[in-house]
Amino acid sequence: MDFELPEELKALKQTLRNFVDKEMIPIERNTLEGGRLKPDIEKHLKEKAKPLGLWLFDVPEELGGQGFGMLARVVVWEETSRSIALPSRAAALFSPDVSPILLGLTGALREKYLMPVLRGEKKSCFAQTEPDAGADPAGMRTRAEKTDGGYVINGSKRFITGAGTADFAQVFAKFKGEDGKDTVNCFMVDMKTPGIKLGRQLELMVDDRPWEIFFENVFVPDDQRVSSGREGAKLAQAWLNAGRLRHGARSAGVMDRCLELACTYANQRKTFGAPLADRQLIQDMIADTAMELHQLRLMVYHAAWKFDSGQDIRDEAFMCKVFGDDRSFRSASRCMQIHGGMGLSKELPIERLFRDQRSMMITEGPNEVLKMSYARRVLAKYK
Repeated sequence: MDFELPEELKALKQTLRNFVDKEMIPIERNTLEGGRLKPDIEKHLKEKAKPLGLWLFDVPEELGGQGFGMLARVVVWEETSRSIALPSRAAALFSPDVSPILLGLTGALREKYLMPVLRGEKKSCFAQTEPDAGADPAGMRTRAEKTDGGYVINGSKRFITGAGTADFAQVFAKFKGEDGKDTVNCFMVDMKTPGIKLGRQLELMVDDRPWEIFFENVFVPDDQRVSSGREGAKLAQAWLNAGRLRHGARSAGVMDRCLELACTYANQRKTFGAPLADRQLIQDMIADTAMELHQLRLMVYHAAWKFDSGQDIRDEAFMCKVFGDDRSFRSASRCMQIHGGMGLSKELPIERLFRDQRSMMITEGPNEVLKMSYARRVLAKYK
């Protein structure tokens, strides 16, 4: 067993750490406006990032990308998550947000949707969550009905990040097959298609401002259906697995920053004639964060290694998200407590990390639902 990162990834990790420390952390409190990177800040950071050679790091080489494996990708996600300079979602500094669904497109669909995204000409959004079908996709009510030359979609989606600026959506809808059974289908739908209407832009406790989308008799041509039957569910699962692993990597970066902030402050701050670092209760919080960070890194790196080896990581994806989101929120809470009143101040990144990590325990699958799903898989092994 080898628990060390390969030398090239150690070098990548250090390069990214230096970049984050030098270019991102010093400006992190003033980079966002309306939940998005300010245009001048985005231009500045991308110019500084270009020499790192990481543009399109998560895109296959045949599509013009760097072709990083999952282990390299989690290193990038972990290190960049040490700073709050980027939006907690859609943090596209080194690459546009490209889902496994888009990367799997072929032929005309690839040229119409994927390639413009890679060139920065188009943006997409992922439309699966609904008012009555968030953690339970089986409750999906958006439907696609077959008609001459295509499909007609009716329904609604909610909590869709980036819908307001998206050129097209990756829409999931139910379709009744010839056998009479409902299956999940994925469609590429242009946002300017007649019948699509943006609803409310929801104000959340975090920087993300997701949208409602309504579909009323929206016609989609036959050739814009990406998948049918079980393939649609598999495409959604592939996106979710990668997203959950990203949650774990992000959580590791947040915990790393919280540990750094907490230890630095505890060593400097004196109360009742002694540093906070001498207090056993403070030491207990520091030790818990350090141990849980070690656990999470092993968990995430192992899952990424399995992914790169072509193995199924559904179980590991569950664990990385649930454990990572929960422990990173606890770490942010401890860090805030150690800092006292200053932990509540917006002069420090702690309050933002606290809010972001609390929200992560709900998005891309609430932790309770994921634990239930994972428990079923564990129980099935002992039948």
